[in-house]
This record gives sequence, structure tokens and C-alpha cells, in this order.
Amino acid sequence: MPDEITKEINGYFINPIIFTQKFVKSCDVCVCSGECCYYGVYTDEKEHDLILSIQDRIISTMDDSQTKDVSNWFEEPQEDNDFDSGIAYGTEIYNGKCVFLDQQGYCSLQKIAMQAGEDKWKYKPLYCILFPLVIYNDAITVDDDHLNRLHYCNKSENQSSTVFDCCAEELRYLLGNDGFYELEEYKTEYLNMKRS
Repeated sequence: MPDEITKEINGYFINPIIFTQKFVKSCDVCVCSGECCYYGVYTDEKEHDLILSIQDRIISTMDDSQTKDVSNWFEEPQEDNDFDSGIAYGTEIYNGKCVFLDQQGYCSLQKIAMQAGEDKWKYKPLYCILFPLVIYNDAITVDDDHLNRLHYCNKSENQSSTVFDCCAEELRYLLGNDGFYELEEYKTEYLNMKRS
């Protein structure tokens, strides 16, 4: 873990790169067609099981560019301590994109929640919600490896914000209101320290 990571909030260390790393102002799949979802995502075992428990609902929203064969939705499980259960399942790639991404760049998991009037992220894996953030060795940091593969979000001319500003809603989702308030205080403290 880098020496700069000194703050811990709700069990997560905070890499202050999230306050300074440039990023797009907001997510807009109309611009990029959900490019960050082309490579699939790792899901916790509990997320995997929840997705399979609503497979009929998911299939009903899928289009012709997606596979409705549930056996082709996930890779074999693997051990990974960055997940609560210690087990991760990667989503499969189908037609050059995550199996849950439709041809318009929308996530089927998010679509079914919104259609039912549920929280938009109820079925979506945490790592999908957080991108370009990632939890690595208990630290909230920027997923540079994935970000570097992208053609839109990774271009400096499109980056008019910071990861923190773009992902405020996602960070509040992860840390809760009190944790997010503590993170905002840490941001102010950190940026003031960098200026002095």
C-alpha cells in the first residue's frame, strides 16, 4: 500500500489519488456505449447468487446481442480476498462485451431494477457501480489498469473533473452518509496539505 494512504473510513483505506486523478465529468453511455463494461466484471459470490435468483427477469430485458443461456453468464469461481465472501465470479464476455450489457450500452441488471421502481443498483455488482474506483487490498483507489484500456474516459480532453467529483454518489453508496462526510473532510485536509 502506498505511504500516502493514511486515512481509514468504515474499514477501507483511502488512496488520495481519488481526489486528484482526472476523469470525465459524468458517466454518459450515449457517448461511449458503456465501454467500461466491455470487459466484464468480478462479482462477489453473494452478488452472483442474487443475479441467478432473478435470471428470468434479466432474460426478459435482454436483446439479441446478449446470451440468454445462463450457463454462459459467469466464469468459474476463484478465491479473492477483496470480496466479502472471499470468492469472485467474473462475468463472461459475449459479442465483445459483458453478457449483461445490451446493444445500446445499458446494463440489464440496472434496467430491471429501474423498471420495477427499485434502487437502480440493487442487482448491480459493487465493482460495476464503483468504476473507475476499485477496492484493492482494502483500499479505495483508481482502477488504472481498466481505465487505460478505454478510448473515451481515458482521454485528457474528455477529463474535466476528478474521480472523486464524478463518483460522489458511488462513494456515498459505499461509505454511507457519515462515511462520505468524513471522506469530504479528508479531501479538504489532504488538498490543503498538498497546497502548503
